[in-house]
Amino acid sequence: MASSVKVKRLEGTIRKDVSDIIQFELKDPNVGFVTITDVKVSNDHSFATVYCSFLGKKEREEAGLKALNRAKGFIRTKLAQRLTIRRTPQLIFKIDTAMENGRHIDELIHKIHENDEE
Repeated sequence: MASSVKVKRLEGTIRKDVSDIIQFELKDPNVGFVTITDVKVSNDHSFATVYCSFLGKKEREEAGLKALNRAKGFIRTKLAQRLTIRRTPQLIFKIDTAMENGRHIDELIHKIHENDEE
């Protein structure tokens, strides 16, 4: 139980720190406007999957993700300076599709209600 609280705290810290590093220290204009939506740390703390969403179209998303992957080493180095744990996890950047999935579900529900009314 206590370990899951520690993991949640670590994930929250990584989310905030990575967000700050991207916003204030990363100088790549290709990243664009990015929001770090979630972080999931593996059980052994060796990997942290960082979920992000980008403002704009699909191409913007792909360019932003490529830029984050290019800057992965820089971001991890800066993160290591901030964290108090012995080994900083490897960062894996992924596009957060939760918003897209939610929108799709809303559309489906809307269509069902339209069909019911007919």
